[in-house]
Amino acid sequence: MKAMTRLAAAAAAMLLLAGCATPALRGSGDLGVVIERAAGSVQVVSNSSNTMLARVGGLGDLSHASLVYSRDARYVYVFGRDGGISKVDILAGKLVARVLQAGNSIGGAISSDGRIVAAQNYSPGGVKLFDADTLALLADIPALDDKGQPSKVVGLADLPGNRFAFSLFEAGEIWVLDAATPRAPQVTKYRNVGRNPYDGLASSDGRYYIAGLYGDDGLALLDNWQPQAGVRRILPGYGQGRDKQPVYKMPHLRGWSIAGDYAFLPAIGLHEVLVADNRSWQEAARVPVYGQPVFVMAEPSGRRVWVNFAFPHNDTVQVIDVPTMQVIRTLKPGRAILHMEFTARGDAVWLSSRDDDKLVVIDTATFQTRRELPAANPSGIFFSWRAGRMGM
Repeated sequence: MKAMTRLAAAAAAMLLLAGCATPALRGSGDLGVVIERAAGSVQVVSNSSNTMLARVGGLGDLSHASLVYSRDARYVYVFGRDGGISKVDILAGKLVARVLQAGNSIGGAISSDGRIVAAQNYSPGGVKLFDADTLALLADIPALDDKGQPSKVVGLADLPGNRFAFSLFEAGEIWVLDAATPRAPQVTKYRNVGRNPYDGLASSDGRYYIAGLYGDDGLALLDNWQPQAGVRRILPGYGQGRDKQPVYKMPHLRGWSIAGDYAFLPAIGLHEVLVADNRSWQEAARVPVYGQPVFVMAEPSGRRVWVNFAFPHNDTVQVIDVPTMQVIRTLKPGRAILHMEFTARGDAVWLSSRDDDKLVVIDTATFQTRRELPAANPSGIFFSWRAGRMGM
């Protein structure tokens, strides 16, 4: 009897210890991931507590990195400059899979059903499709123009119905890839859309795909509700008659905004934010700003738009009031503010300050700093609300 009592006591102690070692249960909806570019690592952070929960390393060259979330927001797929795709479990805080799929890659997307991860590549160019569970290769789509010449792929964005849109830099083309049958995808090609599309974006409803043009004055727009109409030019000649400044960092069209009836877009080589009517796509206004804009991002409410800038003005962030189209606040939160990300309902914005090795959390109502967190050369910040949004 005494032996049985001792065994029961030992078993209870083991269960207690096991319980202490088990991580607390947690949902993923309050989490985010921050790229630490120099260290080849990411931080997993909490929006509500403004704290770091984990650091995951071994992700390769993250000097130009982005990521997308799995459909359930448990995993992120990190696309590195070295062509690597790393699958990270943000709840467990660990790397679960990694493949080197190209020589030089700058981003990717995930399909609307969450089963396909697509990578866009500079070298050797093209798009590759992978199984989201295993990272097994499903298809390889080379980016070749009508003369067989390769192009860098930029601006890859997901569309409804397991489709993807992307641009070919050298060829000046936009392609739409239908991955309904992922091992035999179908491609529709739109040629002669403009010189050197350098980035692209999709509206949150998937209707519009817009490519920024580095070689032409304007942008190229594809209406996916009316694809037979082809690609048309919008905001043509926005820089005509203006002295453009040297471009130290290309604007990121993924950081554009739709706020109310307007789209806010960064202008290449100008100290301006372009404003277009999002129904006619005609220019509606221009907002003078402190420097060359990189990200132009609206708060979730759409009432205000936040802008960061290229060197030498990258220590500054400005806030535009949408109804008046005026800058209402100028902040200097740190050196080299590379990225901004709003919490899901917009109560705060997180900023990465690369040269100060920190993250800055700002209250959007008061513009006061809530907290600063250490981070190793941080760049991109990606919160888990992205898992349910198209074009992210």
